[in-house]
Amino acid sequence: MPTLYYKEAQRRAQKEFRACTSHGEYPYLPVLDDFVSRDRLNRGVDLGLLQIPLEFVVGTCTGIRTNAFARNFMPLLDEDSEFAYKWQALCQAHVEEGIRDPIKVYEYMNRYYVQEGNKRVSVLKFFGGDAVSASVTQILPEHNDTRESQLYYELLEFRHLSKISYLEFSKPGSYLRLQQLLGKEPEEAWTEDDRRDFSAAYYSFRQAYEEHGGSYLSSTVGDAMLAVIQVYGYLALRGKTPSEIFQLVSNVWEEIVLQQESDPIDVKLAPEEKKPGLLSKVFSVGEKGAMRVAFIHDKTPTLSGWTNSHEQGRLYVQRVFGSAIQTTPYFNALESDPYAVIKQAIDDGNTILFTTSPRLLPASLRAAVEEPKVTILNCSINKSHRYIRTYYARMYEAKFIIGAIAGSLAGVDNVGYLCDYPIYGQIAGINAFALGVQMVNPRTKVYLEWSTVGGAEAAIRRLTQRDIRLISSRDLTRKGDRSWTSFGLSLISGEDRVVLATPVWQWGTYYEAMLRRIQDKSFQAEYEESGKALNYYWGMSAGVVALRCTDKVPPSTQKLAMLLQDSIQADLYYPFRGKLYAQGGKVLEGDLTPEQIIGMDWLAENIVGSIPDYNQLNEMGKATVDLVGVEAASKDKRG
Repeated sequence: MPTLYYKEAQRRAQKEFRACTSHGEYPYLPVLDDFVSRDRLNRGVDLGLLQIPLEFVVGTCTGIRTNAFARNFMPLLDEDSEFAYKWQALCQAHVEEGIRDPIKVYEYMNRYYVQEGNKRVSVLKFFGGDAVSASVTQILPEHNDTRESQLYYELLEFRHLSKISYLEFSKPGSYLRLQQLLGKEPEEAWTEDDRRDFSAAYYSFRQAYEEHGGSYLSSTVGDAMLAVIQVYGYLALRGKTPSEIFQLVSNVWEEIVLQQESDPIDVKLAPEEKKPGLLSKVFSVGEKGAMRVAFIHDKTPTLSGWTNSHEQGRLYVQRVFGSAIQTTPYFNALESDPYAVIKQAIDDGNTILFTTSPRLLPASLRAAVEEPKVTILNCSINKSHRYIRTYYARMYEAKFIIGAIAGSLAGVDNVGYLCDYPIYGQIAGINAFALGVQMVNPRTKVYLEWSTVGGAEAAIRRLTQRDIRLISSRDLTRKGDRSWTSFGLSLISGEDRVVLATPVWQWGTYYEAMLRRIQDKSFQAEYEESGKALNYYWGMSAGVVALRCTDKVPPSTQKLAMLLQDSIQADLYYPFRGKLYAQGGKVLEGDLTPEQIIGMDWLAENIVGSIPDYNQLNEMGKATVDLVGVEAASKDKRG
């Protein structure tokens, strides 16, 4: 029998060898000595005896035995060789009592290279083993800003907490996201029960995933598992069989496939131009009656200026479309189960849902998967989900102009900026404001404070105590809120404030354009043409962002503001154009792409302040950052 096993293993080796050579790839085992210096090997860290995943044992330490194996660790040498006899003897021992002696390996970048025990690895891989006992010496790579280094050191932190080594992700931040989705604090260690339950869920998931064709994807099993957990939650996988998990994998397959994209997001900067007919502006009643649209909010218009602005957008589209549309608002979704609120909206007959807060994204995503005939959009940005689209406005364009207004009025004084959350889109607004200030007043500094660190009024006091009187505060006022901390660019003097300029979210215009695109089928066409996650990031050119100056702004400054607004609307001016200088001496060359603007986690050189640590934020700030926080804020969760 061992002879037959060897012949089959040799056949697999020859098949792998031919496949590699036909593709111009190296057909033998990789050799660690070829890319890691002997000096670094000698400085390795002894990790002791561990169970390591066989799938991550990929090569050998030296080149002495490499030609005896194909790249898949199957044997190449003739069956009458001494090597073949030893392999067969090991094979017999494994069948009768199992291979128990640990191997010796070097670990480098989460891959293992065998120092002693190549044939043991070969036999175990032949029989489809999952793990092997190994004495491990760890070789730490250089800690730098590369994606590979960042992923590896995130893995080390996660491995320290979980004591598992088989889980691998391809995107930075995924280990921390998993820890959060499992209901654990960033630095919370796993128990033995945690490890056992997760291991069972992982291997059941892997079997279902591979049965679905996951082995042909370039993303990892971990990427796919995280995608499913983000939709259904971890409890949906615990204690389930591969056949039960298979259905979940089928439901979110497009989401899983998306994980292999290095750039999974397709950013739409404006509505695509169409050649409309004479009746293009007519929104007619369909065969099934008026289109039913739900607007689902996390708060009420009375308590939240953000919710109020979206509610005004709903009322606007209801007036514009008249009887052809029926809109319904649902408030305070987070006070109960947001998924239940969304399901209620669907049960009420709504086929289009706008969920207006990033904190409603998880429930929106699950509902979108479970109800494929319903169109769901979430108001957030930079989220790579295939089943749901996100929308946001390029408010940084208005902030740039407001910065220019502030700079022109500041004289020799500095100015202030109050921001709520360190999330995608907000950092661009801060930097655009600072660049606007710098354009007209190069010596003026922008002092940055955060309302979610100690409260808005305390943040404003920290600014006024520096004799700063020009302060850009919230984008939206709360209904009935007469506090001088509340709204727009203001001139502060004691308890008095004078509003000078305000950014305007034109949600009604946004929703009108979206609904027209849904009716004329171009919305669906975009989805079918793109294999990525669709993020709508419209701005002044689409009419969804505007600027208002009060009569307190001098006429000459108003002219400057109008010139900048007209130029941005016509796509003649771009705030993030040319060479840019960030804090710490960082220089960015060339025009920034939309993806670079959305994902900003740096601050302009004329800003005094920083992106806050995660642990400095209040509870609402943490909850928001958990979902859509920029990397600089999210990565500090470990303190």
